[in-house]
Amino acid sequence: MSNTFSTLKGALRTNLRQGGLAIALVVIVIFFAIVTNGQILSSQNVSNIIVQNAYVLVLAIGMLFAILMADIDLSVGSVVALTGAVAGVVTVNHGMPWWAGVIAALITGLLVGVWQGFWIAFVGIPAFIVTLAGMLIFRGLTMIVLHNLSISPFPSGFREISSGYLNGLLGGYGYDVFTLLLVAIALAAYVFSEVRNRRRSIANEVPVSASGTWIARIVLVCLIAMAFAWKIGTYKGTPYVLIILAALILLYSFVAGRTVIGRQIYAIGGNKEAAALSGVKVQWVRFWVFVNNGVLCALAGIIFTSRLNMAGPKAGQGFELDAIAACFIGGAAVTGGVGTVVGAIVGGLVMAVMNNGMSLLGVGIDYQQAIKGLVVLGAVAFDLLNKRRPVTA
Repeated sequence: MSNTFSTLKGALRTNLRQGGLAIALVVIVIFFAIVTNGQILSSQNVSNIIVQNAYVLVLAIGMLFAILMADIDLSVGSVVALTGAVAGVVTVNHGMPWWAGVIAALITGLLVGVWQGFWIAFVGIPAFIVTLAGMLIFRGLTMIVLHNLSISPFPSGFREISSGYLNGLLGGYGYDVFTLLLVAIALAAYVFSEVRNRRRSIANEVPVSASGTWIARIVLVCLIAMAFAWKIGTYKGTPYVLIILAALILLYSFVAGRTVIGRQIYAIGGNKEAAALSGVKVQWVRFWVFVNNGVLCALAGIIFTSRLNMAGPKAGQGFELDAIAACFIGGAAVTGGVGTVVGAIVGGLVMAVMNNGMSLLGVGIDYQQAIKGLVVLGAVAFDLLNKRRPVTA
């Protein structure tokens, strides 16, 4: 009886930790909705939060996988600048099609990932040192590629990546039917997955939350998602970057939770030596994680450069801190082995909503930085305290 109670208590604590961030996000949104007289919930502002922060969310996905292995990548901001610079030189300076610039940027990110992955995985230099060196190397290369000058404007096709919207595909009067239908389908898949996972847990005698709590959580998620869909659907429709983000979230959530390499990444973060002894090819897994991160940095660079309509030598400064903060606020453990893609995204949205809300209130950038720093510190402190707290009957 005592063991059963302890198991249930541990499961409750885990669920509270995972759901607490979503509740915190809702509370933050409600707070800013009140103090800004609803400005933060306007259709245009909700859409802008996604469009303006999409590159950070993409970076957070890549950073999460490095953190899961107890590694870190400090070079992501410089890689964003370098890949944006390459895209600018190809499309603006050489007059090639916009898609050629996208391909060139992605190849550059791939090569960056191979370079850093080699030194980290096969030479054995700590990721902190390699990526710190990369931060300097790739920033210098950005200046060389751009001759320390900014490049602008980009072709319209390239700008559409971050400023384009999918609207009117299925019609609608004052709202975009496609946006609402897309979110409704996603929610149907979410509900199906939740029902299947719950039945599987019950069949395997794994403790689950009470039926009322479980149903309330699903209903709350669906209401929030449909409210979000209505907001963006009544503005300009679905931003292209939101479609890109949705695809990345689904893909990487599947990789993290449903594939062999995903389980290996968590195992390496939990105990690298034990993972190696169990047959995991630690070097190759670490290598491919950093290759993947290089490609995602390139994608973020394309999105950011497209939104800014300019490639500059100072682009991407501080982006690594935003990505790291999103992961830690989203529940990733400093010591590795713990974290989810959805958590990193929600963590990034917490930062985005805070930035947007404070800007609407006219809070100075100095105070914004201090407040964000306190939030990151609090998130990591909560994670460490949660681990130290014993589960007792």
